[in-house]
Amino acid sequence: MEKYSTETFEKGLEQLRIFLNEKQIQQFIEYYEILVEWNKVMNLTAITDYEEVIAKHFLDSLALAKVCDLSGKKKVIDIGTGAGFPGIPLKIAFPELEIVLLDSLNKRIKFLNEVIEKLGLKNIRTIHGRAEDFAKQKEYRESFDLCVSRAVANLSTLSEYCLPYVKIEGNFIPYKSGKIDEEISQGEKAIKILGGKISQIDKFQLVDTDMERSFVVIKKEKNSPKKYPRKAGMPSKEPLGM
Repeated sequence: MEKYSTETFEKGLEQLRIFLNEKQIQQFIEYYEILVEWNKVMNLTAITDYEEVIAKHFLDSLALAKVCDLSGKKKVIDIGTGAGFPGIPLKIAFPELEIVLLDSLNKRIKFLNEVIEKLGLKNIRTIHGRAEDFAKQKEYRESFDLCVSRAVANLSTLSEYCLPYVKIEGNFIPYKSGKIDEEISQGEKAIKILGGKISQIDKFQLVDTDMERSFVVIKKEKNSPKKYPRKAGMPSKEPLGM
Protein backbone atom coordinates (compact mmCIF):
# COMPACT_ATOMS: atom_id res chain seq x y z
CA MET A 1 0.00 0.00 0.00
CA GLU A 2 1.28 3.44 -0.99
CA LYS A 3 2.25 5.81 1.79
CA TYR A 4 -0.30 8.58 2.26
CA SER A 5 -0.19 11.58 4.56
CA THR A 6 -3.04 11.51 7.07
CA GLU A 7 -2.41 14.97 8.52
CA THR A 8 -5.41 16.72 6.87
CA PHE A 9 -7.66 13.80 7.72
CA GLU A 10 -6.60 13.70 11.37
CA LYS A 11 -6.99 17.48 11.69
CA GLY A 12 -10.51 17.26 10.28
CA LEU A 13 -11.39 14.31 12.50
CA GLU A 14 -10.16 16.21 15.55
CA GLN A 15 -12.46 19.13 14.70
CA LEU A 16 -15.36 16.68 14.49
CA ARG A 17 -14.23 15.01 17.76
CA ILE A 18 -13.93 11.65 16.02
CA PHE A 19 -11.03 9.46 17.09
CA LEU A 20 -10.05 6.56 14.83
CA ASN A 21 -7.54 3.80 15.45
CA GLU A 22 -4.83 2.79 12.96
CA LYS A 23 -6.96 0.02 11.46
CA GLN A 24 -9.80 2.47 10.72
CA ILE A 25 -7.40 4.98 9.12
CA GLN A 26 -6.03 2.17 6.92
CA GLN A 27 -9.58 1.17 5.94
CA PHE A 28 -10.18 4.71 4.68
CA ILE A 29 -6.95 4.62 2.65
CA GLU A 30 -7.88 1.25 1.15
CA TYR A 31 -11.37 2.59 0.36
CA TYR A 32 -9.72 5.50 -1.46
CA GLU A 33 -7.53 3.12 -3.49
CA ILE A 34 -10.46 0.91 -4.51
CA LEU A 35 -12.50 4.02 -5.42
CA VAL A 36 -9.77 5.39 -7.71
CA GLU A 37 -9.17 1.99 -9.32
CA TRP A 38 -12.85 1.39 -10.13
CA ASN A 39 -13.27 5.02 -11.22
CA LYS A 40 -10.97 4.30 -14.19
CA VAL A 41 -13.63 2.10 -15.75
CA MET A 42 -16.88 3.61 -14.42
CA ASN A 43 -18.01 7.04 -13.31
CA LEU A 44 -18.13 6.94 -9.50
CA THR A 45 -16.81 10.41 -8.67
CA ALA A 46 -15.38 13.48 -10.38
CA ILE A 47 -13.12 13.94 -7.34
CA THR A 48 -10.10 11.61 -7.34
CA ASP A 49 -7.26 13.67 -5.81
CA TYR A 50 -6.40 12.09 -2.44
CA GLU A 51 -6.62 15.29 -0.34
CA GLU A 52 -9.87 16.28 -2.05
CA VAL A 53 -11.44 12.88 -1.45
CA ILE A 54 -10.44 13.17 2.22
CA ALA A 55 -12.08 16.59 2.55
CA LYS A 56 -15.05 16.42 0.19
CA HIS A 57 -16.07 12.79 0.59
CA PHE A 58 -14.68 11.31 3.82
CA LEU A 59 -14.80 14.30 6.19
CA ASP A 60 -18.00 15.55 4.59
CA SER A 61 -19.65 12.18 5.23
CA LEU A 62 -18.41 12.11 8.85
CA ALA A 63 -19.50 15.71 9.55
CA LEU A 64 -22.89 14.18 10.41
CA ALA A 65 -21.42 13.65 13.89
CA LYS A 66 -21.92 17.43 14.42
CA VAL A 67 -25.70 17.01 14.60
CA CYS A 68 -26.28 13.35 15.40
CA ASP A 69 -25.22 10.89 18.11
CA LEU A 70 -23.77 8.02 16.08
CA SER A 71 -22.86 5.77 19.00
CA GLY A 72 -24.58 2.43 19.56
CA LYS A 73 -26.40 -0.01 17.31
CA LYS A 74 -28.60 2.35 15.34
CA LYS A 75 -30.20 1.18 12.08
CA VAL A 76 -29.22 3.52 9.25
CA ILE A 77 -30.22 3.61 5.57
CA ASP A 78 -28.29 5.63 2.99
CA ILE A 79 -30.56 6.47 0.03
CA GLY A 80 -28.89 6.95 -3.36
CA THR A 81 -25.52 6.12 -1.85
CA GLY A 82 -23.59 6.26 -5.15
CA ALA A 83 -19.96 5.45 -4.35
CA GLY A 84 -20.88 4.78 -0.72
CA PHE A 85 -21.11 8.30 0.70
CA PRO A 86 -21.94 8.85 3.48
CA GLY A 87 -22.74 5.24 4.46
CA ILE A 88 -19.33 3.56 4.20
CA PRO A 89 -17.34 6.32 5.98
CA LEU A 90 -19.96 6.26 8.77
CA LYS A 91 -19.62 2.47 9.06
CA ILE A 92 -15.81 2.60 9.23
CA ALA A 93 -15.81 5.34 11.88
CA PHE A 94 -18.78 3.98 13.88
CA PRO A 95 -18.58 0.17 13.51
CA GLU A 96 -21.63 -0.52 15.70
CA LEU A 97 -23.99 1.12 13.21
CA GLU A 98 -26.10 -1.30 11.18
CA ILE A 99 -26.17 0.15 7.66
CA VAL A 100 -28.12 -0.46 4.47
CA LEU A 101 -26.83 1.17 1.25
CA LEU A 102 -29.47 1.67 -1.45
CA ASP A 103 -28.65 2.54 -5.05
CA SER A 104 -30.46 2.15 -8.37
CA LEU A 105 -27.37 1.31 -10.46
CA ASN A 106 -26.15 -2.28 -10.31
CA LYS A 107 -22.57 -1.40 -11.32
CA ARG A 108 -22.29 0.80 -8.23
CA ILE A 109 -23.71 -2.00 -6.07
CA LYS A 110 -20.94 -4.32 -7.32
CA PHE A 111 -18.35 -1.69 -6.40
CA LEU A 112 -19.87 -1.23 -2.93
CA ASN A 113 -19.91 -5.00 -2.32
CA GLU A 114 -16.21 -5.19 -3.19
CA VAL A 115 -15.42 -2.34 -0.76
CA ILE A 116 -17.42 -4.03 2.00
CA GLU A 117 -15.65 -7.37 1.39
CA LYS A 118 -12.11 -5.98 1.08
CA LEU A 119 -12.44 -3.78 4.17
CA GLY A 120 -13.96 -6.64 6.17
CA LEU A 121 -17.01 -4.58 7.20
CA LYS A 122 -19.80 -6.37 9.08
CA ASN A 123 -23.50 -5.50 9.51
CA ILE A 124 -23.59 -3.45 6.32
CA ARG A 125 -25.32 -4.53 3.12
CA THR A 126 -26.42 -3.20 -0.23
CA ILE A 127 -29.80 -3.22 -1.93
CA HIS A 128 -30.24 -2.57 -5.64
CA GLY A 129 -33.35 -0.68 -6.69
CA ARG A 130 -35.37 2.49 -6.43
CA ALA A 131 -36.10 4.24 -3.16
CA GLU A 132 -39.83 4.43 -3.89
CA ASP A 133 -40.08 0.63 -4.32
CA PHE A 134 -38.29 -0.48 -1.16
CA ALA A 135 -40.15 2.15 0.91
CA LYS A 136 -43.35 0.16 0.31
CA GLN A 137 -41.87 -3.07 1.66
CA LYS A 138 -42.65 -4.04 5.25
CA GLU A 139 -39.01 -4.95 5.99
CA TYR A 140 -37.86 -1.41 5.24
CA ARG A 141 -40.81 0.91 5.82
CA GLU A 142 -40.50 2.96 9.02
CA SER A 143 -37.86 0.61 10.40
CA PHE A 144 -34.77 2.85 10.56
CA ASP A 145 -33.50 5.08 13.35
CA LEU A 146 -31.79 7.29 10.80
CA CYS A 147 -32.01 7.91 7.05
CA VAL A 148 -29.24 9.88 5.34
CA SER A 149 -28.75 11.01 1.76
CA ARG A 150 -26.24 13.04 -0.23
CA ALA A 151 -28.40 12.65 -3.35
CA VAL A 152 -29.02 15.79 -5.40
CA ALA A 153 -32.74 16.60 -5.19
CA ASN A 154 -34.80 19.36 -3.61
CA LEU A 155 -35.88 18.91 0.00
CA SER A 156 -39.53 18.13 -0.87
CA THR A 157 -38.59 15.36 -3.31
CA LEU A 158 -35.89 13.90 -1.07
CA SER A 159 -38.21 13.90 1.95
CA GLU A 160 -40.81 11.92 0.02
CA TYR A 161 -38.20 9.30 -0.88
CA CYS A 162 -36.63 9.14 2.56
CA LEU A 163 -39.08 9.89 5.40
CA PRO A 164 -41.16 6.72 4.80
CA TYR A 165 -38.08 4.68 5.87
CA VAL A 166 -37.78 6.43 9.25
CA LYS A 167 -39.45 5.12 12.39
CA ILE A 168 -41.28 7.51 14.73
CA GLU A 169 -38.78 9.43 16.87
CA GLY A 170 -36.08 8.68 14.28
CA ASN A 171 -34.44 11.26 12.01
CA PHE A 172 -33.94 11.97 8.33
CA ILE A 173 -30.83 14.10 7.73
CA PRO A 174 -30.04 15.17 4.15
CA TYR A 175 -26.65 16.61 3.25
CA LYS A 176 -27.44 19.93 1.56
CA SER A 177 -25.46 22.89 0.21
CA GLY A 178 -24.95 25.98 2.36
CA LYS A 179 -27.68 28.03 0.71
CA ILE A 180 -30.73 26.20 1.97
CA ASP A 181 -33.25 28.82 3.22
CA GLU A 182 -35.49 28.92 0.15
CA GLU A 183 -35.46 25.14 -0.17
CA ILE A 184 -36.51 24.80 3.47
CA SER A 185 -39.44 27.20 3.12
CA GLN A 186 -40.56 25.33 -0.02
CA GLY A 187 -40.14 21.92 1.63
CA GLU A 188 -41.79 22.44 5.03
CA LYS A 189 -45.28 21.53 3.82
CA ALA A 190 -44.07 18.25 2.26
CA ILE A 191 -42.15 17.37 5.43
CA LYS A 192 -45.29 17.91 7.53
CA ILE A 193 -47.47 15.81 5.17
CA LEU A 194 -44.90 12.98 5.46
CA GLY A 195 -44.98 13.05 9.28
CA GLY A 196 -41.77 15.01 9.89
CA LYS A 197 -40.74 18.26 11.51
CA ILE A 198 -37.49 20.21 11.11
CA SER A 199 -35.79 20.19 14.52
CA GLN A 200 -32.36 21.66 13.68
CA ILE A 201 -30.44 23.32 10.84
CA ASP A 202 -26.65 23.37 11.02
CA LYS A 203 -24.63 25.38 8.46
CA PHE A 204 -20.86 25.06 8.32
CA GLN A 205 -17.81 25.05 6.07
CA LEU A 206 -15.89 21.86 5.31
CA VAL A 207 -12.36 21.69 6.75
CA ASP A 208 -9.72 23.17 4.38
CA THR A 209 -12.26 23.80 1.58
CA ASP A 210 -14.52 26.59 0.39
CA MET A 211 -17.48 24.17 0.41
CA GLU A 212 -20.49 25.27 2.41
CA ARG A 213 -22.67 22.55 3.82
CA SER A 214 -25.97 22.33 5.70
CA PHE A 215 -27.58 19.56 7.67
CA VAL A 216 -31.35 19.70 8.00
CA VAL A 217 -32.37 17.45 10.90
CA ILE A 218 -35.94 16.24 10.33
CA LYS A 219 -37.56 14.36 13.20
CA LYS A 220 -40.26 11.81 12.42
CA GLU A 221 -43.31 12.59 14.54
CA LYS A 222 -46.08 10.61 12.80
CA ASN A 223 -46.38 7.70 10.37
CA SER A 224 -46.01 8.65 6.71
CA PRO A 225 -49.31 8.19 4.81
CA LYS A 226 -49.26 4.85 2.94
CA LYS A 227 -49.59 6.44 -0.50
CA TYR A 228 -46.10 7.98 -0.19
CA PRO A 229 -43.67 7.78 -1.86
CA ARG A 230 -45.61 8.03 -5.12
CA LYS A 231 -44.63 5.98 -8.17
CA ALA A 232 -41.30 6.50 -9.97
CA GLY A 233 -40.66 10.00 -11.24
CA MET A 234 -43.62 11.69 -9.52
CA PRO A 235 -41.76 13.04 -6.46
CA SER A 236 -39.32 14.94 -8.70
CA LYS A 237 -41.82 15.97 -11.43
CA GLU A 238 -44.45 17.21 -8.98
CA PRO A 239 -42.74 17.88 -5.60
CA LEU A 240 -45.14 17.49 -2.70
CA GLY A 241 -46.57 20.72 -1.29
CA MET A 242 -45.15 22.90 -4.07
